[in-house]
Amino acid sequence: MSATASPSQDSRFVFPELAPPIPEPRTVTPPVDILRFNTCGSVDDGKSTLIGRLLFDSKSIMEDQLEALERSADITGGGQINLANLTDGLRAEREQGITIDVAYRYFATPRRKFIIADTPGHVQYTRNMVTGASTANLSIILVDARAGVIEQSRRHTAIASLLRIPHLVVAVNKMDLVEWSETRFNEIRAQFEEFLPRLGIKDVKFIPISALNGDNVVTPSTHTPWYDGPTLLGHLETVHIASDWNLSGFRLPVQWVNRPNTPTDPRLHDFRGFSGQIAGGIVRVGQKVLALPAGIVSTVKEIWTYDGTVEEAFCPQSVTLVLADDIDISRGSIITGLEPRIGAATELHAKICWMHPRPLQRGRKYLLKHSTNTVQAVVSEIEHRLDISTLERANGPTELAMNDLGEIRIRTAKPIYYDGYATNRLTGSFILIEPGTHATVGAGMLMPPAELARPETGDYVI
Repeated sequence: MSATASPSQDSRFVFPELAPPIPEPRTVTPPVDILRFNTCGSVDDGKSTLIGRLLFDSKSIMEDQLEALERSADITGGGQINLANLTDGLRAEREQGITIDVAYRYFATPRRKFIIADTPGHVQYTRNMVTGASTANLSIILVDARAGVIEQSRRHTAIASLLRIPHLVVAVNKMDLVEWSETRFNEIRAQFEEFLPRLGIKDVKFIPISALNGDNVVTPSTHTPWYDGPTLLGHLETVHIASDWNLSGFRLPVQWVNRPNTPTDPRLHDFRGFSGQIAGGIVRVGQKVLALPAGIVSTVKEIWTYDGTVEEAFCPQSVTLVLADDIDISRGSIITGLEPRIGAATELHAKICWMHPRPLQRGRKYLLKHSTNTVQAVVSEIEHRLDISTLERANGPTELAMNDLGEIRIRTAKPIYYDGYATNRLTGSFILIEPGTHATVGAGMLMPPAELARPETGDYVI
């Protein structure tokens, strides 16, 4: 009997050229570790110069950028480049020597990638500081060693606490102008430690620096033998941020319904998925999920990413979910895990930073944008205003002026599905929009839903 396979047999084993290709081993690349941080502090504390120094000393400035700085008229008498101009790009900023708008810069080291938000220090632009800090993992509060802790230092630290930024660095700048005095550094640290416990910020690092000269920014300084901590960049590279994301409750605000209807790919011919960025938790194929506001439980059939299908995904990945059942889901809906439950209410309790010259008043109507959902809303009550100087509440204000921090109650036209901001920064935040001009007038942080509220420790109530 011939050893040659008959036509009825699988000819792939007789003719190697017909055999399916052996797949190449797939190398799983770990997710890129990105640290988002902002700089804040009072005017002339050196925020823009610090960022310029970080970029310059970490070799993150392009040659054309450096040449433009060298050719500019902002070179000082000693031929020293004005590093602040790397972020202060507006003409008004360069003329006045202050930061007005938020400037974003990007750089990387072998250990981590960074996104920097250079935020204004002037009280007039506090709203811009809130914008830049809203997505930060870490906030750098700069303090002029000569002036010490002033009202803006307290204001920005309070805002960092209000925004639940988990990591804080107090960079005591211009130490060269106080002769690198350890006593002065300790005095400023003591001033901060008087009010930090009331703000509930647990991870705080104090670093003495000179942004202009580069001491303790990227390389250790010989002027501070009394300081044995890391440099600023060393701390930024090593601060632990993996646990900053909420991974305990799955949340997917639906951004759009994905219907490619690609006839050349059978898998995509009748495809119907729900796309968005995971705002919390982990989702797996086969997991039971709840679609809201439909209120229907279904099963995750497939999870699609840019690289194809995966078995699981987690916050903050962007994904497309395919469910086992046809459910009426559209933009503004949210898909959640069964536990822990998400809150639902039309009566909302929130902390807010007011960002518009026209003050916030009771009874005013706005559009409330929460994740991918926008609803009509009215301010039903203004409960408190925060006194930045004392961190005490002023009860019963009639209005909130621009840059004020306060606590309000809002009534919405239809239920909002949300978590408390302390639990989830993405599903616990919102903005208020003026209907006529579509200007963003306020940024808010939601208190825990009443039916799910638990006593919180280490937090102040404004």
